[in-house]
Amino acid sequence: MKICVLVKEVPDAAVEKRIDPSTGRMDRSGERNLNPYDTHAIEAAMQIREGGAVAVDEIVAVTMGPTTATRALQKAVSLGADRSLHLSDDALAGSDVSATGYALSKALAKESPDLVLLGQQSDDGECYTIGAVVADHLQMPSLTQVIKMDVRDQSPPTLTCERQAEYGYDTVEITLPAVISVGDAINEPRYPSLKAIMGAKKKPLETLAAADVGIDTAMVGGEGSRVQCGEFHDPPAKSAGQIIEDEDTDETVEKIVAWLDERKLI
Repeated sequence: MKICVLVKEVPDAAVEKRIDPSTGRMDRSGERNLNPYDTHAIEAAMQIREGGAVAVDEIVAVTMGPTTATRALQKAVSLGADRSLHLSDDALAGSDVSATGYALSKALAKESPDLVLLGQQSDDGECYTIGAVVADHLQMPSLTQVIKMDVRDQSPPTLTCERQAEYGYDTVEITLPAVISVGDAINEPRYPSLKAIMGAKKKPLETLAAADVGIDTAMVGGEGSRVQCGEFHDPPAKSAGQIIEDEDTDETVEKIVAWLDERKLI
């Protein structure tokens, strides 16, 4: 079995998210890291391999992004992936979810995976839908919010998945190949060892351009996207709050009560 794990480079959690008004896209100039939700997908792939129910020949980390995204791929490899594939091309810049899903599906088709795993969402866009778009292009069944997976070695292999839903939980049996978006409740991702971190840079990393996987450039990038960004602006600044110094407790209480009464809060 071959497992491909979709990963993404996102702004670091400590970086304030902002829109670049000149492009209408997220400003990604600050510190970036591997999308934390995707670490659960990598861990799920590792647990399938270590479970031994089926033989996993390789785990491939796949991303689409600028040249800096190689750092996210190296992190994915340090967590257990055997090699990585980087889809990078200026023509892909500005792609929306639909265009990104199409492009990723072309890269995945080259790999012919038995199972595609990804996190439930990205830490920046939080759209939750990229797995479904990829599955549609690959003509594979898809499940989202999966929190438990049991694989059975039969022909073809099947997965019994438990997924979270608005009304409770579903148990679904799905035949591979398939695209599975895992929830963050599925596992606790492991920490990479120092040896794995140092060795990640030596693992195979293949960089592909749009033409290498047969992407129609008219369907990607800003021009090929179905979503067009409008005008973005920062929310209005909040007025400064009123600070009451407690020099005289009785007077302080009177001021607070008067402030609440003025706003009909009491």
